[in-house]
Amino acid sequence: MSGDGANAIIVERPRGAVTVRDGGRLVVRVQLPLPASAQPRLLLQRRPKKGQPEETGRSLVLESARPDEWEAVLETDPALEEGRWDAYVVTGPDEERVPLLHGLHDLRGLMSGGDAVRYTPVAVRIPYATKDGRLAIRAWRRASHAEAGRITVGSGAMTVTARLYGAGLGEDAQVALVRRGRKANVVRVALSAGEDQDFSFTVDYADLLAEAGEGAPAVWDVFVHPCAEAPRVRVARLLDDVADRKTVFVYPAITLGGVSVRPYYTLDNDLSLEVAPQPSR
Repeated sequence: MSGDGANAIIVERPRGAVTVRDGGRLVVRVQLPLPASAQPRLLLQRRPKKGQPEETGRSLVLESARPDEWEAVLETDPALEEGRWDAYVVTGPDEERVPLLHGLHDLRGLMSGGDAVRYTPVAVRIPYATKDGRLAIRAWRRASHAEAGRITVGSGAMTVTARLYGAGLGEDAQVALVRRGRKANVVRVALSAGEDQDFSFTVDYADLLAEAGEGAPAVWDVFVHPCAEAPRVRVARLLDDVADRKTVFVYPAITLGGVSVRPYYTLDNDLSLEVAPQPSR
């Protein structure tokens, strides 16, 4: 840490407030007690996958907005690659990066949901606070996307409404539930097409139990096949202001014949179903 008092404040307490503008532009405002002649930058660094090296990040100029406040704008183009991006401040050309703490977030610009999607690939950026209080951005970038809507959990089935982006629904469109593992079983489900690109489907839990195997827990990932020739599209919930849905949207588990079935969102906000045997009493 520098011995200079102002720099000590910068190192310990840089904090970023984020406002989402119409169209998904992110305006980041950072409190920095620096002279107007300074050249600070906002650095967004994508977290590497396990065992992979860190890639070059996205660097944005922080411009002086008012005394001790600097501002950078993350435009929608070029889109961030899918992943989690940590935010840092670099106060000068030869300075080390400093983690940026999260400040106030105005995410009302994300609440338009799918109405804001005008082009594909679908690109989403949601600012959020990490567990240790730092500012990060969760980004998705998908050539095609099926946005999950209402999920209704019944006693033996669940019904999902969704909307497809980046592809058209053909007459042979269907939903596929793919079991994870080396021997990936597939359960195919008919869908009902609605207006525009809306559709719905119902998953009978008995179909999953028949393919589950004896006593083995299983996870089934949910996809839609727009038509026979098109690649499958993951069903997920991305188009709102929730960066991590897994622990926020929790659905009830239904027990059938000693086996529980429950829908859930993964760490990537994708829709899946968990099938697990209940422990014997």
